[in-house]
Amino acid sequence: MSSEHLNQFVFLTSTDTTIGFVSQNMDKLNEIKQRPKDKKFIKALNSLDTLKTFARVPNMHKKRVRRAEKSTFIIKDESFRVINDKKHLLLLDKLKWAYTTSANQSGELYDEEFAIENADIIIYPLNKKNIKASQIFSINNTKIKRLRA
Repeated sequence: MSSEHLNQFVFLTSTDTTIGFVSQNMDKLNEIKQRPKDKKFIKALNSLDTLKTFARVPNMHKKRVRRAEKSTFIIKDESFRVINDKKHLLLLDKLKWAYTTSANQSGELYDEEFAIENADIIIYPLNKKNIKASQIFSINNTKIKRLRA
């Protein structure tokens, strides 16, 4: 299957932080999670080159973004995480970028049955360890603010 066709699917996979839904189809993710359409998703990116197409990282933060692991950054209204996890990159290298979110209904705990029922494609093995969520930083030209540790 070509990578152009992959952009409409919702994948259930182990991400770098948790078991999650990954897709380029924001509407489908909103429908599955039953969340407000105006709530933003984190974009998982396969490389710093892909990041350049979405956001301009201020010079004073470039090194931090380049070296960060399991860290989400918000610039203006865009949130992103550059993925370093080799297993997660197997999918992202095909897509280049995707919206990523936990595999549960909004505000609920992870339910494997719900996750499997709502995914178009399941990528095994699903790492069932409860991995810590990513750190979140808001950055601009002059400062950085930690939003979640």
